[in-house]
Amino acid sequence: MPYTEANYENAVLEVFRDTLGYSHIYAPDFARDYTDPLHKEELLAALHRVNPQLPEVALYEVAYKLRNFEGGTVLQKNIQFMDYLQNGVSVSYFDSGEQRSSLVYLVDFKNVERNTFTVANQWTIIENSEKRPDVIVFLNGLPVVVLELKSPSREETDASEAFLQLRNYMHEIPSLFIYNAFLVMSDLAISKAGTITAGEDRFMEWKTKDGSYENTQYAQFDTFLEGIFEKERLLDIIKNFICFSGDAKILGAYHQYFAVRKAAAFAIKATETDGKGGVFWHTQGSGKSLSMVFYAHLLQEVLNSPTIVVLTDRNDLDDQLFGQFAKCAGFLRQTPQQAESRTHLKELLAGRQANGIIFTTAQKFEESSEFLSDRRNVIVIADEAHRSQFIDERVDSQTGRIQKSFGLIIRESLPNATYIGFTGTPISSKDRSTIEVFGNYIDIYDMTQAVEDGATRPVYYESRVIHLKLDEDVLHRIDAEYDLVAESAEPYLVEKSKKELGQMESILGADQTITALSVDIIKHYEENRQYELTGKAMIVAYSRAIGMKIYDKILQLRPEWIEKVGVVMTDSNKDPEEWRSIIGNKRRRDELAKKFKDDNDPMKIAIVVDMWLTGFDVPSLATMYVYKPMAGHNLMQAIARVNRVYKDKEGGLVVDYVGIASALKQAMNDYTNRDKSNYGDTDIAKTALPKFVEKLEVCRDLFFGFDFSNFMDEKATDLTRAKSISGGVNFISGVDKEKQRESFIKEAMLLRQALSLCRSLLKPEQRYEAAFFEAVRTLLTRLTGEGKPLSLKEINTRINELLKASIQSEGVINLFSDIDTGFSLFDPKFLDEIAKMKERNLAVEILKKLLAEQVSLYRRTNLVKSEKFSDMLSRAMKAYLNGMLSNEEVITELMKMAKDMANAHAQGDAMGLSAEELAFYDALTRPEAVKDFYENKDLVELTHELTEMLRKNRTIDWQKKESARAGMRRMVKKLLKKYKYPPEGLEDAIATVIGQCEMWTDSI
Repeated sequence: MPYTEANYENAVLEVFRDTLGYSHIYAPDFARDYTDPLHKEELLAALHRVNPQLPEVALYEVAYKLRNFEGGTVLQKNIQFMDYLQNGVSVSYFDSGEQRSSLVYLVDFKNVERNTFTVANQWTIIENSEKRPDVIVFLNGLPVVVLELKSPSREETDASEAFLQLRNYMHEIPSLFIYNAFLVMSDLAISKAGTITAGEDRFMEWKTKDGSYENTQYAQFDTFLEGIFEKERLLDIIKNFICFSGDAKILGAYHQYFAVRKAAAFAIKATETDGKGGVFWHTQGSGKSLSMVFYAHLLQEVLNSPTIVVLTDRNDLDDQLFGQFAKCAGFLRQTPQQAESRTHLKELLAGRQANGIIFTTAQKFEESSEFLSDRRNVIVIADEAHRSQFIDERVDSQTGRIQKSFGLIIRESLPNATYIGFTGTPISSKDRSTIEVFGNYIDIYDMTQAVEDGATRPVYYESRVIHLKLDEDVLHRIDAEYDLVAESAEPYLVEKSKKELGQMESILGADQTITALSVDIIKHYEENRQYELTGKAMIVAYSRAIGMKIYDKILQLRPEWIEKVGVVMTDSNKDPEEWRSIIGNKRRRDELAKKFKDDNDPMKIAIVVDMWLTGFDVPSLATMYVYKPMAGHNLMQAIARVNRVYKDKEGGLVVDYVGIASALKQAMNDYTNRDKSNYGDTDIAKTALPKFVEKLEVCRDLFFGFDFSNFMDEKATDLTRAKSISGGVNFISGVDKEKQRESFIKEAMLLRQALSLCRSLLKPEQRYEAAFFEAVRTLLTRLTGEGKPLSLKEINTRINELLKASIQSEGVINLFSDIDTGFSLFDPKFLDEIAKMKERNLAVEILKKLLAEQVSLYRRTNLVKSEKFSDMLSRAMKAYLNGMLSNEEVITELMKMAKDMANAHAQGDAMGLSAEELAFYDALTRPEAVKDFYENKDLVELTHELTEMLRKNRTIDWQKKESARAGMRRMVKKLLKKYKYPPEGLEDAIATVIGQCEMWTDSI
């Protein structure tokens, strides 16, 4: 007996009810207005309980506001609702003839027991259509969480189907989502939470009940439910870990929640003791900026409104982080400010005793040595703590002046502040000064955990130094340059570095070297990365001058790339005139940033020097070409630009032209042991390539006996390759190859993943062969995948993309002659094409797929036809699989069935019946003898009346409540009796009609 969706639903309800202590409502037994998503009785009772001091009139005003949001989108209304939920509702009312105003709270966040927590299943809502979400969590009568569950035992459904269902609900019953805090999709194996604005790739698991990280790839469903829905934690998440960043609604991930909670506890202790708030190390790309926002928000509550100073060491980072906080100003309940100078910073601090979020760069502290503030309720948040926060002073040997480090100047300026360091890379084991300033680690979220959780993607490495033919002497000089730029910014090292720069510039900027570099980047990009995701790539240049040389050379070689390539670096008054139109000013850089972040914009390649290497996120960016010595934190932060999550991105690829391999290994020394073992050597030649070779061999073995050499011929036409692909699908679709087919689909997917990373290392024949297997896999999954619409245009487009990515073929491949529209089962031209196909196994698969989809459609609406056609399809396929029918014979059977289905559609049209009405007509006339007793016009009239009667009563929840179903049956029997149906001797006919009615009610 299968473990169904209903079984899983019961298991989820049991956790809520018995483990978490929620009340439970089985919605079909609960009388209510189906057009209202609120549990209004619970809502009004909770408002009284949470606000006992307020009169009834104020509470009814809140209830009215909750039902009557001002016009706007669901998102705009949800923004307003979340403000109500987190901060209370401001109301004006008359009490004893006097106008008053007050703040009414929807939830008591401090006293959990004052709130009601209810879980309801099968809660029907009628709006654009009638829908019944699986499970809804009500907090004080407000439907704050919607859970969509899928059967763990049905292969064709999974958590992704649940996501699509949630999106469908948002279109059909949008009012429910006005009150939504977050959404959950689960199929028992995978459970994830996200918001109404989040794509599926942004839904995240919750892997712990208590804050200790699990190293499992997927968290158990009960861990997920108990981790999020424990009553106190659910209130904490809703109040402190859901915010809007512009129009994006953000739900804090589990690693952010527990780390920020720990950081707040550290801050409380630090303000009372030594001011060391600790170090918050969460690997790059895992949401550090938003963790800062959550932290700043939480501090206002736990520390009674402190003043927060956010410190960066570069203007562009200050702008980026300030922009993130500014977008979350509503959540923070205050508008952040940027200090323009040290004097301005002092004014901003002096003008208040509490509150305020002030952004400044470390350099502004150097402008003067005067004291800024001695308050204890100042919290300094240092971004990338290790770079500029060391405490040190030294005597300049030439001037005799004492030179103080940024860290020391800041400490002397704000002596009683508490300091917390946020970093995306670990503190160097040699860097004791960072520990001295900030204290020990608060929380560590390493690369291994982030990749496991889907918060980031792994980064891989490819060396192409050899293509530039740099000699050993140059490589040694580059190594020396690493040492100079590695960690420190102390003045004497900067001066020493400047002396070396001229020599490096002349070597790396030589014309012949720049030409070799540009030629190789273009070749590598066009052949391997141009069609990877959105084609976004970044080139990191050694210097501004070399960046411009690379830009000029690329456009000289590819003049049509004028919109494709952009240069991003600061401008200078000393720049040559011809640079100005290319580099531009800050407005120009902002424009380029917007274009590069737009996946559909023609700008695909950004040439950078320092800018955009930290704090700049483009999720689809998958390729970075490195032509600049970097080491330590700088290197790890730079390569993390390509580790962001984006759709089915396998990982980021760093292409090295200056020999950063040893610097990468050195930088990994300070990472966790499991990071070092997992990512200490990510060279694609040692990781992705062996996996590719292995999977290519497996796929080749599975196709033993099929000759696809025509596809491998470099001179082959698109038509020849198309025939090879369809022939391959035909071969692997044989009746005797079911296990090979299943194995091939799995192995070919693994082949594709490895291919996306190591394509540049492959021989042409390997790329061709991989392209063949991927094209066959794509077509197979479209043919055999359940519930996926089969579109010829989609198949052609996909295969064409594959071929362009792998072998740069530009022609559009049509697998079926000149048909370029979607498959239609009732298109005679298409059926004729199928009948003529040489690949008979493929023809059978296509027909079976289309017929099964049509039967599935009938099954939701038409009992009689679904049974009839399902039996016909089942019999035909059984006979085929048992060898009783040949390819030719089963195709004939399936073609006949397709024509019968087309005729069935036409039959309803001829009688003026909709598809819905035709289903009832078919049920009424299932016994052929019925037509001997009635005129057809009377049967049609009965059909119309029966359908209309059921439509008028569609608000009744027939599906679950047995008493309602019994009432529906009585109504139907009464109507049939009016028409003297069924005739004597055919009493069994009524069961078919009732069955069709029940099917109809179950499908609405």
